[in-house]
Amino acid sequence: MNGLIMAGQLLLGLSLLVILHELGHFLAARAFGIKVEKFYLFFDAWGFKLFSFKKGDVEYGVGWLPLGGYVKIAGMIDESMDTEQMAQPAQPWEFRSKPAWQRLIVMLGGIIVNVIVGIIIFWMLTFKYGQNYTVNGKLTDGISVGNIGKDIGLKNGDRILAINGSKLIKFEDAISSKVLFDGAQLTILRGNQTLYIPVPDTILNKLSKNDKENFIAPRYRMASVATVLAPDEKADQQSFFDKIFGRPYVKPVYPAYAAGIKPGDSILAVNGKPVTFFDQFKEEVSQNKNKQITINALRKGKEINFNVLVGKEGTIGIAPNFKMPETAHVEFGFAESLPIGATMAWSTFLDNAKGIGKMITGKLSARNISSPIGIAKVYGSTFDWVKFWTLTGLISMALAFMNLLPIPGLDGGHVVFLLIEMVQRKPVSEKVLEKAQIVGFVILICLMVFAFGNDILKSFGK
Repeated sequence: MNGLIMAGQLLLGLSLLVILHELGHFLAARAFGIKVEKFYLFFDAWGFKLFSFKKGDVEYGVGWLPLGGYVKIAGMIDESMDTEQMAQPAQPWEFRSKPAWQRLIVMLGGIIVNVIVGIIIFWMLTFKYGQNYTVNGKLTDGISVGNIGKDIGLKNGDRILAINGSKLIKFEDAISSKVLFDGAQLTILRGNQTLYIPVPDTILNKLSKNDKENFIAPRYRMASVATVLAPDEKADQQSFFDKIFGRPYVKPVYPAYAAGIKPGDSILAVNGKPVTFFDQFKEEVSQNKNKQITINALRKGKEINFNVLVGKEGTIGIAPNFKMPETAHVEFGFAESLPIGATMAWSTFLDNAKGIGKMITGKLSARNISSPIGIAKVYGSTFDWVKFWTLTGLISMALAFMNLLPIPGLDGGHVVFLLIEMVQRKPVSEKVLEKAQIVGFVILICLMVFAFGNDILKSFGK
């Protein structure tokens, strides 16, 4: 069921964006009197389609291959490779008969619509829900630092004062693209000492395999135990692969549950070391994999010691309550939300450009490229409208950027050839365009296979 929910959200989000993208091309073509023969969601490869209908001179339909969509514009060399049509004399209602500037607008139509959709989504989200953020100045206990943060010199309890000399107001900015993409400098207060710690611009290679909390997070004080995993938890039923390979299902015995720790207990110390903060607790436990530890806890005013055998993962199966940091909420008016939404959309577009740039220069691993499998996992197994529209807005801007890349077969490839035509004042030969389309198709298939392979390997922890 979880997989169906993830797939359903992905299918809904991508379908909306693909239809709107192709609508951009469709409307621009119609505006200049260019005939559009087909408008398809997904590809009807080899002539197979789920359904179709004809209205006027346009065939609308849904193909079987869910890798995008297309509009077939008369007199244009595209995915259909309709060389028969191109061999006929040019007609006034065909793409190739129109001035280069009109054809350029048609090819940019889908990208423009994706940008507009991204801006509208972030605009409406900002207007309806405002913005929540963690007040950095209220993080009196500083930050909790994961392995990636420790590698660059940060320590638990550090307080971040500024990024590149600008005062840090919202803690979330410390884990945003301005830090993770651009190699920022953090101003740190450690005790009474002010330090300046650079964040390497290759840090995303490590974060691609870990959560951002393995970099930095607000430091949480331990309160009481919220949850103790019990053997009958649904998440611990026999896995799909165990069933396939006939491996027997053994009910797990979680260390904390077996030792008698209960929700409401307040953990004071591990092996005699006080654990005021959750990062201290995690560190002490994780250092004792497959070993027995002594946990000192408070239950209804009475101190109790528990002997706990730590699992091989370095955990004992509890989730504590936290004393959460102070947050702030800001509301914005309808007009006031527009520039904020536009800025969020533009930042997403730039982040995509920076990411591709880092891959080209070798500062970011290509393992960060995701297929629909990875995107579906980000949508998650529960439906949340805010998360759905936020991710759909991000994907809309990503689609706009990806389609602008100068790869034959993508809108950006067509744009490049049109710009060449406008400079040399004559069209690029149809033979060149046909060969470029084939090369582009091969490149796109290779990228798709690579992306799917990435996500499949990640699913197996590789």
